[in-house]
Amino acid sequence: MKAIVSDRYGSPDVLAWRDVPQPVPREGEVLVRVRAASVNARDWHVMRGDPYLARVMSGGMMGLRRPGQPVRGTDFAGEVVAVGRGVTRLAPGSTVYGECDAAFAEFVSAPQEVVDLKPANLSFEEAAALPLAANTALVALRDNASVRPGQRVLINGASGGVGLFAVQLARAYGATVTAVCSTRNIELVREAGAHEVLDYTRTDFTRTGTRYDVVVDLVANRSLRDLRRATAPRGTLLLAGGGVSKGGSVVGPMGLVISGAAASKLARQRIALVESKPSVANLAAIRELAESGVLRPVIDRTYPMEKAAEAIRYLEVEHARAKVVLTA
Repeated sequence: MKAIVSDRYGSPDVLAWRDVPQPVPREGEVLVRVRAASVNARDWHVMRGDPYLARVMSGGMMGLRRPGQPVRGTDFAGEVVAVGRGVTRLAPGSTVYGECDAAFAEFVSAPQEVVDLKPANLSFEEAAALPLAANTALVALRDNASVRPGQRVLINGASGGVGLFAVQLARAYGATVTAVCSTRNIELVREAGAHEVLDYTRTDFTRTGTRYDVVVDLVANRSLRDLRRATAPRGTLLLAGGGVSKGGSVVGPMGLVISGAAASKLARQRIALVESKPSVANLAAIRELAESGVLRPVIDRTYPMEKAAEAIRYLEVEHARAKVVLTA
């Protein structure tokens, strides 16, 4: 089979569409014919080995000198073509979506615990846009913040993949939603359900005097002090920003995470890092939200799978809004 592979760190130029051995599903795994996959900030982080500190702390995803897994990608949607021993929930022919390493390929073998039935009302492209981004938004708002009706929620980076899902979820949970984005994305986030939209080129949300019950930072472009200034005295500040690609950094957005962890021990505010791990339970919850119309994937651009380098370059340089999807 063919896959998008990188044997070393670097720009999108290190990515190659080439032949690799087709995976064989082991016990508890399903083999999926990939029909679509989506691009996340995680992909350029791993591609570049950025920030350098993550190479030490990633637990195998990044090696010191090269990626721990040569095939790129995480999110996928497609059809099950084979199953390993012990798989009971899924069968050949099932249309599924999920989150697993090595998704930028014609086939991916994934543990059944990170694969679920595809939302029936979505195309493969739309379904592939969901797993990592929607799961991050779900864990942030449902689990970390326990957002409830009447709360004021601010989302910094509202026009990105995670941001648009966060706007939709916060609105569904009954919160008053303030979205922060650039001028060109105002209508996009308003259509997603934001009650108020702040154009960061004109308004500094950390200096308006308004403080929010929940602040979700998805950009990591502001200091911890700024973000805390916008958070209510006993509010919740959630850090999930992947930073902006600058071609390489030592600490990058992890600096904000480290300072947030230190401050959380003394602050009255709750400061937490959003850690979203893939699971069938969350994929099932996301599927139900999508089928009920609460979550609506928005796709900025699509590229053929073999053009993944162009897609990641677009995500890095053009600051893509919504999701960028690869089709097979």
